[in-house]
Amino acid sequence: MLILGVDPGSLVTGFGIIDVQGRKYRRAASGVITMRPADSVAIRLRKVYDGLVAVIDEHHPDEFCIETAFYGKNIQSTLKLGQVRGVAILAAVHRQLGISEYSPREVKRSVTGTGAAAKQQVEYMVKAILGLTAGFEKSDEADGLALAICHAMHVTEPRKKFRSWESFVEEHPERIRK
Repeated sequence: MLILGVDPGSLVTGFGIIDVQGRKYRRAASGVITMRPADSVAIRLRKVYDGLVAVIDEHHPDEFCIETAFYGKNIQSTLKLGQVRGVAILAAVHRQLGISEYSPREVKRSVTGTGAAAKQQVEYMVKAILGLTAGFEKSDEADGLALAICHAMHVTEPRKKFRSWESFVEEHPERIRK
């Protein structure tokens, strides 16, 4: 299964595609779509849309996931981010991909184990999980891959619900300190 993760941004949109085979993850492609600050918002949105459609047409992912909107203090930034998310989702819809959304904290928790991880921790763990040695062009590229990894963990390794604390301890004795 190929999963495309998208980290939307009004100046840099990161993307990452991973190939999921059971519990093994491999990077199929990743990169960034960069926009010029001098360009109008409409031109930037078109560039994101065209860039993601090209990525989808080249790699034919099975799933699409994107980061949920981040609500900041600057309403203009939030609105621009919402527009970028919209065109990214539209690109996926036009290519008939299933769409999932994850919060930044959920992505960090899935990849690093903590929802408060720093960008450097996320990059380090993405490289470790995918067996990469080279760095990333921009952190947005690592974030796109982290989104894809998060989605893979949710669809291939759903969390098991335990009836009680005793049943959890019974199934995971190695996790209990004595």
